[in-house]
Amino acid sequence: MVLNIRHPDGLAAAKRLAERADVLVQNFRPGTLERLGLGYEDALKLNPGLVYCNISGFGGTGPYSRRGGFDLVAQGMSGLMSITGAPGSDPVKVGVPVTDLNAGMYSAYGILSAYIGRLRTGRGQLVDTSLLEAGLAYTFWESAIYFATGETPTPLGSAHRMSAPYQAFRTADGHVNIGAANQANWERLCVAIDRRDLLADARFASNADRMANLGALVETLQGTFETRESAHWLEALEREGVPAGPINDMAQVYADPQVQARDMVVEMEHPAAGRNPQHRHPGQAVGDAGVGAPSAAHAGAAHRRGAGGAGLRGGGSGRDEGERRGGVGGAIDPLVGVYSPQSLSRLHSFQDFLSRLHLRHAQFESLLEVLPQLRRRAEVARQAQGRVGCYSALAVQDSSDAIGRDIQRLS
Repeated sequence: MVLNIRHPDGLAAAKRLAERADVLVQNFRPGTLERLGLGYEDALKLNPGLVYCNISGFGGTGPYSRRGGFDLVAQGMSGLMSITGAPGSDPVKVGVPVTDLNAGMYSAYGILSAYIGRLRTGRGQLVDTSLLEAGLAYTFWESAIYFATGETPTPLGSAHRMSAPYQAFRTADGHVNIGAANQANWERLCVAIDRRDLLADARFASNADRMANLGALVETLQGTFETRESAHWLEALEREGVPAGPINDMAQVYADPQVQARDMVVEMEHPAAGRNPQHRHPGQAVGDAGVGAPSAAHAGAAHRRGAGGAGLRGGGSGRDEGERRGGVGGAIDPLVGVYSPQSLSRLHSFQDFLSRLHLRHAQFESLLEVLPQLRRRAEVARQAQGRVGCYSALAVQDSSDAIGRDIQRLS
């Protein structure tokens, strides 16, 4: 659903949705929704059970809370750019918008935790995260080193801070990544590249020795790897059981037989662009138990559901003409309410949602208390269909009935 919340009718529709929503996700600059009367405190008065999620550049508190945020800025301020790139190079950002992506994932974890809490207490919670925090949270090695020693970590290229050899090496026609991060793999590496003499070199006897003599180690190994092509080394390393791999560009990634075997590419229908390829969600659940290997048929079906089929996303087309004029369009489900498609589009049905959480038996028992509420919501949604938005009341009812059967069976 698309709402023009600056229009009085659009704002009123948003508040009605918040009254019966389970989750509201927003990433406006802090203060924007508060000025419109739809901040957390306002929404809590409308719906005490609402899980309200803020995603911003710097969080809802602190001296930078009113600033706008971008991934590049957050990568720099979180320390990520100080540890990325080659030693002595200009600052380098991570190749993907990692703080944007991580903020979404951390928000999803927070939402799920808050929702489980609401199933037990009936009360919603505020989930508040930021791009800055999402970047800082990924500096686990570097933060630990700083806390323990007071030293400021610097970029290491592709090398590891604690183990060696664990990095990319140049070959005669490209590069290969070597993951000989423990003693057994170091010994296998020496055999694979026919450098058994290194096993007797005291400078490289243990991981601590190799880290202390990292420059000499890299120089020695680099001289060997440059003598043959990547394919030769990868075959030899595989034969000896040494973790290793090529550095692929995107064309090579999608031509890789493992990526193809995992059905990582699916086609989705776009209302304007038609069918187009997308990479599949890497955590796709398969089968009734939510486990198993993906298949093309399942991945396609699952993504079609995510694109607007049955389940939480909802269907139907009835909308009130007055709300059309107020900027309302698309579809929304009363079980979810106002949410970010990027963060919640994978929750295809409430039953699937529960299976992904792997709730224990005792937690399933607690859900007995919410089933009547789900059924009441389904009835309200049926009555509202054709008046406000597009509701998948039948999907909610079907899901609640299925959950009830599962609980009775497991109990």
